[in-house]
Amino acid sequence: MQRAMSATHRFIYKATNGRVGGRMRRGRVLLLTTIGRRSGEKRTLPLIYVNDGDALVVIASNGGRPRHPTWFLNLQAHPEAEVRIGPETRPVRFRVAEGADRERLWSRAVEVYPGYETYRRRTDRQIPVVVLDPIDATSSGAEASN
Repeated sequence: MQRAMSATHRFIYKATNGRVGGRMRRGRVLLLTTIGRRSGEKRTLPLIYVNDGDALVVIASNGGRPRHPTWFLNLQAHPEAEVRIGPETRPVRFRVAEGADRERLWSRAVEVYPGYETYRRRTDRQIPVVVLDPIDATSSGAEASN
């Protein structure tokens, strides 16, 4: 059922350039396209995100299930991906936030979608905080905002 809902969301988002499906609860939604680690095929799904300077931050919660979501595993295998926000598409490079940076970004994501805290309590794994840096960013990475 989750796959069907994701496919419907993706279709509507693309058809309306994000005017419909571009927000979920208090959060904004992007479409993330990864390369399947086994299939090599493109996989696209909607995710809530927060901005951090030029970077985009998404949470690999998988609803608090014990395993990381497939899209996260795909990014580990192929760190370059593509995001679409509204009609704009751009290439990004994946990294996982660590330490104080992770905690800061986790807090910002929970402000937008409090359900992440519920997911955190459901699982023993540390839920990855994923930073999607623009590929054209300088080697030092994007600057953090507020």
